[in-house]
Parts: sequence; C-alpha cells; structure tokens
Amino acid sequence: MFTPECKFKESVFENYYVIYSSTVYRQQESGRAWFLGLTKDGHVMKGNRVKKTKPSSHFVPRPIEVCMYREPSMHEIEEKQRSRKSSGTPTMNGGKAVNQDSS
Repeated sequence: MFTPECKFKESVFENYYVIYSSTVYRQQESGRAWFLGLTKDGHVMKGNRVKKTKPSSHFVPRPIEVCMYREPSMHEIEEKQRSRKSSGTPTMNGGKAVNQDSS
C-alpha cells in the first residue's frame, strides 16, 4: 500500500550516481535528510545511519525505455477523414443509407 513513507526525493550526486532521500523523515537535531542505503549483503540500512557521501547510498541510474509517439499533423488527420469518406462504405444521410461513389 502506497503511503507518504514510500515517497523519496531523487537527486543526482556529483559522481553521476543517484541518491534517494526521504520526504518524511529527517534527523531531529541537525535536520539532515535520511537517505536510502544498502549494505554489501543487500539489506536496507537505517536511514539515520546513511550519509549521502557513503557509497552505500549511491545507486546507478537505469535508463527507462520510453516509447516516443509523433503527434499527427492536421494534414494527416484530414487525409484519414477523406480516405474514410471515399472508402465506399454507406453513410447515413437523414436516416437514409447513401452510397458514396466517386464516379
């Protein structure tokens, strides 16, 4: 279940690694953010023990594959509408079926 604890701020560090900090939790005395970190065994570290300069909090960014779609131009939309009209399919005209022959 998604809660505010699941929200993290993503930042790119100086060495181009990505670090994640909690949007909810902070150090009580200093106000420093809690960072997400993993031990060498892959276990989650306590947020108050992780610093942004430690390698345990640096993650390699993974590129996301995004499908880019080109927005159709008005010319292409008009062409599609014209091809539908001249396709020979009957259309309704005042309740009567009319065949559109371009002869």
